[in-house]
Amino acid sequence: MSLYSAGVEYGIHCLAFLVDELGDSREASVRDLADLQGVPQEYLAKVFTKLAKAKLVVATEGVRGGFRLARPADEISVLDIVTAIDGRKMIFECRDVRDRCALFDGSPPSWAQEGTCSIHAVMLTAQKRMEEALAQQTILDIARRVGRKAPPEFSAQVVDWMNDRRAGKAAGDIPLIDVSE
Repeated sequence: MSLYSAGVEYGIHCLAFLVDELGDSREASVRDLADLQGVPQEYLAKVFTKLAKAKLVVATEGVRGGFRLARPADEISVLDIVTAIDGRKMIFECRDVRDRCALFDGSPPSWAQEGTCSIHAVMLTAQKRMEEALAQQTILDIARRVGRKAPPEFSAQVVDWMNDRRAGKAAGDIPLIDVSE
């Protein structure tokens, strides 16, 4: 079982698609992003509601409306995205097992309860390092990493696909949906 939901993965992928090759924000609808990646549109709409509430994306209006990044891609960390979608999640929950040792007969000595549990302390350090690692990576870092991995024509294919979808919406070939609910 993973710590973070599928929504986090969907959200990060989508925001990476909203970054162009220069690092600027491009615009796309939830429907187009869902169709492009083969993910559930209704679920993705809920993810974008959370991203908008966290001020990571802003809605754009009109027939070509959708979402774009609310601030520069190098200012949106992976931790920002994770927190917006799933909230702050702890990787460990201390259950104070140290207080229940059979040798204490229900009355643990003060030395056993002093300070942070040694196991919990290790897990708190792991939590801190994980959050630091997520905070150090931005959506621009991820978009650039994908750009280096993908063949050069992939970015152009994405842009063409999105433009074809917009043209289809403008012509009425692709029905519009309301994601504000």
